[in-house]
Amino acid sequence: MAQEVFRTASVLRACHEAYAQQESARRAARIDASRGDAAPLAPELSWIPWGKTTEIPAVIDAFEAEYAAIRSGAALCDQPQRGVLSIGGALRRDFLQRMLTQDLKGLATGVAAEAFWLNRKGRIEADLLLCEVGDRVLVDCAASVAATTAAALTTFVFSEEVIITDASDSVYRLAIHGPEALALLSGAGVDESVVTRLSAALACASATIAGCSVTLVRRDRCGVVGVELFVDRAAAEQVWQALLSQHDLTGGGRRRARPCGWFAFNTARIEGGTPLYEIDFGSTSLPHESGILDSRVSFTKGCYLGQEVVARMQSLGKPKQIVRAFRMESDALPCEGAGVFADEIVTAGAAPIGQVTSSTVSPMLSGAVIGFATLRLQHATPETRVWIEAGGTRHAARVQSALASVGDDDAKGAQVAGPTAP
Repeated sequence: MAQEVFRTASVLRACHEAYAQQESARRAARIDASRGDAAPLAPELSWIPWGKTTEIPAVIDAFEAEYAAIRSGAALCDQPQRGVLSIGGALRRDFLQRMLTQDLKGLATGVAAEAFWLNRKGRIEADLLLCEVGDRVLVDCAASVAATTAAALTTFVFSEEVIITDASDSVYRLAIHGPEALALLSGAGVDESVVTRLSAALACASATIAGCSVTLVRRDRCGVVGVELFVDRAAAEQVWQALLSQHDLTGGGRRRARPCGWFAFNTARIEGGTPLYEIDFGSTSLPHESGILDSRVSFTKGCYLGQEVVARMQSLGKPKQIVRAFRMESDALPCEGAGVFADEIVTAGAAPIGQVTSSTVSPMLSGAVIGFATLRLQHATPETRVWIEAGGTRHAARVQSALASVGDDDAKGAQVAGPTAP
């Protein structure tokens, strides 16, 4: 347990507290200027636990402004819940090719890939983002599984040419989401050749921000441009402040870049159709059940741990359940764990056909309630009507193929307000 103490709090806590106080005072000054009363408002900064050893910012200043930054500006996300592995040695790519579900033959410097690490029974031990930086592969994963994943992979190493390290205590994780993410990096001094490279999905590159070395990976998770950052833990605050300072108040009092808490990101990633490990699927899930099989698994590569189970399910069978998106037909908001049923009528002893894994009210879809649920396969066909518990009763919902396509007509016509300062 001692080795995980560093994960109990964000290294940016002081930055978030100062920002929240500053924004509260600024709003108070605007609201009460006519009365000459500029007493600060209480900051909205709040924190929520993530597992047993981590605490993450839920809201740093104001949810509405943070969400709007994702949709029309640039949102800076603090990610203390993420872990990092460093895999070095001349045979690192050959080793990973034999271990993981993705075909990594094309993993060269400047290229990133997504893959699962499975156990022998084909269950998902970790959902990984791999970035080849030239002398090593940086691997993003959930902090809760970083140490165990490093240890498990190490048991398969039989050469000094592969070195696996849990680098979560030295490498910190940030992210930028929003249509102005690349402009934000450019304003912070990132070379234009790097910014151009990041116009491609899953491209990665090394850069310098405020004199600090960072690794950048293009990964869109919210339906807009997304960039993941790997930075030395000791330099995280300096990089954060340098990025935040690039977009101050503009004309009309609009702040184009903001710190962003979990609540706003969670809403945007559900809208963007991105199920997450630890939330929508986990260590008991098979790849076919995750809802993201196509982006993580290759069926044309050679063997890897758990491959027999995955191949057998692909060729001979089907999963019993799968993660699917849903959209409520009413404004009822089901909670995580809420039962999903095939029938509106409450029948004694009737078993649910699934359960909700995440849900939100979608600003992009005019307040529609959307989310993810794990459903029995026979009820997971798009447009299937199901009934979900909320507030003690069952409410109708429609299964969707992906939330990225939920209400496309609504989304195309939606006008998302910019992050105007209140």
